[in-house]
Amino acid sequence: MQLLEERIQRDGQVRPGNVLKVDSFLNHQLDVALLDEVGRAFYDAYKDDGITKILTIEASGIAIACMTARHFGVPVVFAKKAKSKNIDGEVYTSTVHSYTYGRDYEITLSKKFLGPEDKVLIVDDFLAVGKAMHGLLDVCKQAGAAVGGIGIAIEKGFQPGGAGLREQGYKLTSLAIVDEMDDSGHLRFRPQP
Repeated sequence: MQLLEERIQRDGQVRPGNVLKVDSFLNHQLDVALLDEVGRAFYDAYKDDGITKILTIEASGIAIACMTARHFGVPVVFAKKAKSKNIDGEVYTSTVHSYTYGRDYEITLSKKFLGPEDKVLIVDDFLAVGKAMHGLLDVCKQAGAAVGGIGIAIEKGFQPGGAGLREQGYKLTSLAIVDEMDDSGHLRFRPQP
């Protein structure tokens, strides 16, 4: 998605340790017009796939999920990173390792919001090694929900997450794939088909 790549080039910051900061427009301060275009791109890619729910993980994926769901006209459901006292009833759980925070945590999702009648589009802001995505896929498997596709705003193509999901047969749409970045701020994007 040319619009997203241009914004990453203009406002993204490369930090040591393969960290790409896009907090000025994607996951801290939100450019709602850009997010609406991201949601529209995911809708265009999956509009014929019978999607009934948009699934993400808190917190950075929620805004993207909401803008995507607006185009589909379906609900958003998100996995929480900690079981809070206000989740009632039974839950699905999975353990996820956070690259950003360098620790494991358990995600939870109330069973009343996801079941075998659902066909899910999973969305998130980043895909690197794929740990969060595997946690969400595990939750879908526990629920018996079908995965119609995976939508990622920014994929780090030099890390194994995207390739692994594609090898497993998932329909994966990444709007911007960064194939190379270095601490000097250089970014190289994979050409879009």
